Amino acid sequence: MSAYEPDVGDLVFDEATRRIGEVVDHVGPYWQLKPVGGGREWDAHGPLRPVTQAERLSSGVALANATSRGERL
Repeated sequence: MSAYEPDVGDLVFDEATRRIGEVVDHVGPYWQLKPVGGGREWDAHGPLRPVTQAERLSSGVALANATSRGERL
C-alpha cells in the first residue's frame, strides 16, 4: 500500500491535528495546509488522508454558519 500524496488544492484530513485543510504547498517532509474558508496556515507532518464526503459537507456547513454569524473560522 502506498502513502497518500495529495495535490495542491485537495481537501485533506490532518490526522495529527484532527483538522481539515486545503493543501497549499509541499516543502520537504511538510505539507502546508490552510483552513477551509481561510485563516492561518499550518505545517502538517502527516499522516494525511482525503476527506470523506461527510467531512467535506460538515466543513462547508460550519463555514456557512460562521459566515452567517459574521465570524471567521
